[in-house]
Amino acid sequence: MNIEQETIQSLCTDAVFERGQNYRQQGLIRRIDRFDDVVTAVVQGSSRYDVTLELGGDTIDAQCTCPYDGVGKCKHIVAVLLDVAADPPHDESERVASVLEDVPADELREFARDALAEHPPLREQFLARFSDTGKSIEEYRNEIERLFDDHTQDYPVVTDAIDFSHFFEMAEQYRERDRYRAAATIYRALFEGIDDNHDRIDAAYDHYAQALQAALDGYVECVRAANPTPEAFESYAGVLEQQAMSEPTMNSEQFWRALEDLEDRR
Repeated sequence: MNIEQETIQSLCTDAVFERGQNYRQQGLIRRIDRFDDVVTAVVQGSSRYDVTLELGGDTIDAQCTCPYDGVGKCKHIVAVLLDVAADPPHDESERVASVLEDVPADELREFARDALAEHPPLREQFLARFSDTGKSIEEYRNEIERLFDDHTQDYPVVTDAIDFSHFFEMAEQYRERDRYRAAATIYRALFEGIDDNHDRIDAAYDHYAQALQAALDGYVECVRAANPTPEAFESYAGVLEQQAMSEPTMNSEQFWRALEDLEDRR
């Protein structure tokens, strides 16, 4: 896990790089863990923010739950990258793999059952990976709506970046099993949920714009891969057209582009 300082500097502005250095030097990284090529960390800022790094190959995929929507990566991500570059955290994946080899199947099944009972996002990923039935669009939409509700309990608008990663992970699980319609349902719930709640977003605009675009791209790709009948295709396209024409209209251009892309690739 070799990360050069020049690489980190290329991901952010000079001012953010300096703030990231200060955060690391001040000991504001509260926890950092590594499992294979994935690093997770908690960084203390005005609140505690979760940072996730995927460091596979020559790419760095970095996410943070802070509301930063400026150029490049935020200071929390920079602080964690600098810490990884200076002192890579111990990789727990090999230890876990060795323990798994010796765990009896019934005990492993019991542990998995308990973990799935206590962690709903993990349970959803499990079902997406191994079950044959996905949730309805209404169920996914309700979950996304609850996220916005939870983030506006103390203030009428959302001032941080809601983490939608487990929805994207579930969609990817379905795509890996060629269950493109189930994945498209999740992507649809995401872009509808984000767009319909746009008036409640008051920070991290870049985060929400990227999540909306990623959901639209995933939807178009999955509809195309599902090879729907002409009637079903019109239904999928109609979802984009309806959203493009609905209030609020600030994301209409993205929906029209997605519709055009879908029809061009038909």
